[in-house]
Amino acid sequence: MKYLGLLKMLYIADRIALEQLEMPITGDCYFSLKYGPVLSQVYDLIKGKQSGKAARHRDLSQSSDCQGGDNLSIWSEFISPRSGYRDYYVSLRADPGNDELCQEEEEILKKVYALFGHLDPFIVAEWTHGLPEWQQPEPINSAIPIVIEDILHNVGKNDSEIEEIRQLALQEAYLDGVLNG
Repeated sequence: MKYLGLLKMLYIADRIALEQLEMPITGDCYFSLKYGPVLSQVYDLIKGKQSGKAARHRDLSQSSDCQGGDNLSIWSEFISPRSGYRDYYVSLRADPGNDELCQEEEEILKKVYALFGHLDPFIVAEWTHGLPEWQQPEPINSAIPIVIEDILHNVGKNDSEIEEIRQLALQEAYLDGVLNG
């Protein structure tokens, strides 16, 4: 699969999950790049770079906090990083399973793939340029952080709903920290 398509579909899936489940599937950090919004950590992994720690339910006020973690070795067990700058594909090495996904998350991923998986990734990228949270970066090779609160507003959540989501995220991040050290 072309990695551009993977990045776009994962962003769209996270956006739908934020709207429907009030939490993302990936817990990644989002940025506006030339070809639309991307998941920062997944993009690093695709490039074969160590990414930041993916905190599934991180504090919404820390939407650009992607640090730590050793997930490249885990990623590499299941997905091949692209082999060079001009390699546009990633492939599945082994089935990672779906134990970490709830049924609703699986349904969102299947729906997004059914809608966008057959399209040229550049068409999907162009479609994501219509999302209100995406901004054209200047200079063109720079990145602009996308704040989760902006996505939540753009999918119709009001300020009180966003505050509830923020409080839940704080509680879950605290529990994750206590339980996972």
